[in-house]
Amino acid sequence: MRKWCSCGSEMKIRLSTVIYSGRVEIDNVPIYSCPACNRNEVFPEVKPDLTGLIVKLGEKPPRQSFSFSEWSEWADLLLQAGMGGKEPDAREVERLVEERVNALLDQHLLAQSLGDVGWQEELRSRLSQITRRTPNT
Repeated sequence: MRKWCSCGSEMKIRLSTVIYSGRVEIDNVPIYSCPACNRNEVFPEVKPDLTGLIVKLGEKPPRQSFSFSEWSEWADLLLQAGMGGKEPDAREVERLVEERVNALLDQHLLAQSLGDVGWQEELRSRLSQITRRTPNT
């Protein structure tokens, strides 16, 4: 789960804290980080989720702190893959993605059988987060 930086060095993925508006700490945001030039980029698969969260927070949010893994399936999966300071194992991430997709599909069938439209929509949204694009590992 690496990519090349514009400086020519290899960037590695890690979980980081993003500060929004000087008042909100968003922990466990997956980013690519370059050890050579210190450039950071938000992991492309989570950008829409991070942007959506920031829009929900508004321009003047109250002081708060939370884990992005509560909002983003990718952040949660990478956290589960053992990213506590190390790069995740690609096979472990693939296994976790497959397990999570199956669990969400099972939950969707249950929500459908119960006629819970709101839950179905939430599950579709979570599935779309994971299936946007599988990272190159």
